[in-house]
Amino acid sequence: MRLILICAIWATTALLTACGNGDGQNAKPAAAAQTPEQTYVETGDLAALHARGNLRILMPRLPPERLPRSGYPLDMEQQLAERFAHQQGLKPVLVYAPFPELIPLLKAGKGDVIAANLTMTDQRRKELAFTVPIGHVHEQLVLGPHGKPPRRLSDLRGKTLSVLPGTTYAQTARKLAKRVSGLRVEQVPAATDIDDLLDQVAASKIAYTILDNNLLDEAMGYHQGIRPGLQLSKEQPLAWGIRQDNPELRKALDRFLTHEQLTRPTQPTYTVDLDGIRKRKVLRVITRNSGATYFLWRGELMGFDYELARRFAKSLGVRLEMVVAPSRDRLIPMLREGKGDMIAAFLTPTKDRERQGVVFTRPYHYASEVVVAPSGAKDLDSPADLAGKTLVVRRTSSYWQTLEKLRREGIGLHIRLAPEDMETEAIIARVASGKYPLTVADSQILELEMAWRDDIKGVLNLTKPQPQAWAMRSGDRKLLAAANRFLKKEYRGLFYNVTYNKYFRNTRLIRTRQAERPALNPQGELSPYDKLVKRYAGEYHFDWRLIVSQMYQESRFDPDTRSWAGARGLMQVLPRTARELGVDHLEKPANGIRAGVMYLDWLRDRFEPDLPVKDRMWFTLAAYNAGAGHVRDARRLAARKGWNPDRWFGNVERAMLLLSKRKYANQARHGYVRGREPVNYVRQIRDRYQAYLRLLEQRPAQQALRAMPTSAWRASAAEWTGASNAIR
Repeated sequence: MRLILICAIWATTALLTACGNGDGQNAKPAAAAQTPEQTYVETGDLAALHARGNLRILMPRLPPERLPRSGYPLDMEQQLAERFAHQQGLKPVLVYAPFPELIPLLKAGKGDVIAANLTMTDQRRKELAFTVPIGHVHEQLVLGPHGKPPRRLSDLRGKTLSVLPGTTYAQTARKLAKRVSGLRVEQVPAATDIDDLLDQVAASKIAYTILDNNLLDEAMGYHQGIRPGLQLSKEQPLAWGIRQDNPELRKALDRFLTHEQLTRPTQPTYTVDLDGIRKRKVLRVITRNSGATYFLWRGELMGFDYELARRFAKSLGVRLEMVVAPSRDRLIPMLREGKGDMIAAFLTPTKDRERQGVVFTRPYHYASEVVVAPSGAKDLDSPADLAGKTLVVRRTSSYWQTLEKLRREGIGLHIRLAPEDMETEAIIARVASGKYPLTVADSQILELEMAWRDDIKGVLNLTKPQPQAWAMRSGDRKLLAAANRFLKKEYRGLFYNVTYNKYFRNTRLIRTRQAERPALNPQGELSPYDKLVKRYAGEYHFDWRLIVSQMYQESRFDPDTRSWAGARGLMQVLPRTARELGVDHLEKPANGIRAGVMYLDWLRDRFEPDLPVKDRMWFTLAAYNAGAGHVRDARRLAARKGWNPDRWFGNVERAMLLLSKRKYANQARHGYVRGREPVNYVRQIRDRYQAYLRLLEQRPAQQALRAMPTSAWRASAAEWTGASNAIR
């Protein structure tokens, strides 16, 4: 009863999840639910849930007045579980109860899944089946704002560690007291809630307490004066709990959670100048997805801004990451928020934009602003001819400012605002189809569009050529200086001219690209083998888009490709490996894809299922390229170096690079490996895969395009340029 009371009290705070670490084995199910949907008994598997039409999601009770906070674990799990229910065609029903009652309620059939920041302890594994991990946590020491933080456990001698009773934190504290002589463990009153406990730490009334790191991260967003200290436990996986006799529900949840974690974009937020960029070895460039800036074609990432930015990143000795803003009006805010280091999107420098806290480089392009009309329209002689006409532009574009200036000069034109997430190409498509009367576009965008379509034209130049530049935060002076040096060297040079002509002058190539871009072609396919990939990826529970990305990396979609080592087919499998899998004739697309997916599935089983879903996938891909033995060597080396052996990016990949050096290869069980190859292999597949994901987010609209006659598709296809949003 004491533990139940504690959890009930904790449930009045936002940080109730800490109570989730209590055992609660003897708790009895409480009638926490009130509606018939929440009280019936059902212990059946997925088919039984579909028959009832509900998915009952067991969660700790939270007060209605709690302030929702971005990134709070329980809020995120609730949203995720509700999305799963909707995907399955089920109604999500939330069943709230104190934490110790969640497992008994599930076992009694009063709920179907526990989504509650649940740690996969050995004891719980005896009672529940768990999904794939949704995250990992460790227990962390929490200290106040003053004093020298302990650097090792021995520094806790003579100190007092205050914890709430009945929790795993109390268990951890007791274990520490046995290891550290003189460490005192104090149990605070059971009525103390976690926010009060943290307040006492911040006020130095309590020296130390313990909290899960994900909860501590969230609490530090609004609690002043608390600091993280020593890590006190190994990482443990968090997962959702289901009944052990519900295997079909578990399979469906595993597929859903794996997809969610693989497709969840990661967007680090930080603001650093050039020194920090070089230290991190990454340049993040914010842009938009369009035929002029950044797009996907035949599996390759392309675009004028993309190629120029990639060359700039190479000159700095760093890796390029492209970050696609969801709309034009988000470009500058995302830069200021630290979600990127610079903007490359053909921006015209304006006073309004500079007032938002950005500075512009020297120009890297000049463009006139041109009025765009349907091909049958008459040319206009002067801006005065726009009187009485309506033009559709974005509010944040330089076009809007140009038109506003004309209105102030007495020309009675009308401005209609376009959605901020609509690219200029998409607006032009609506002009071509008659949905919009007129618009304004930069001359190079109009040239690009007119290279592959004949239903639009420019009828009036509104401005002389205006400069376009990259943008940085106003305080990033070193990055600005480096970009200016780069652009001064490259502007109108050989690389610049060849690249510019490729994207804006080569009419035949532009037409080919437009017809074959996945975002624009009527079939909306990523490869000629999408149907086969979907078949085998589904059979072995992989995201088919990931397999397509890997297939491009292996063979560029050519089934007759053979490597120097003898690997064959679309997935470049060795004939010996294929025979062991029961597959031959790898040159046949179906066989090559099947063998590759089967081998990928075999490799995935070489790594622990408790690993983070993404990292298990990256380890699997690295093993596909270099062998599972080399990946295990790299994980062991990472652990010796103090890097996380369960994380690929920034950790195990660093160790993989070291295995190319004799010093480390001699100490590795599987010896030397060309570490740069698997590192690049995984990164390139990951980047292309994430581009595919964003590209296909608008699948319903793409299917509508597919149903259009060819003439209508040509008029509407460019709208896809702005909707596809390929991402880094």
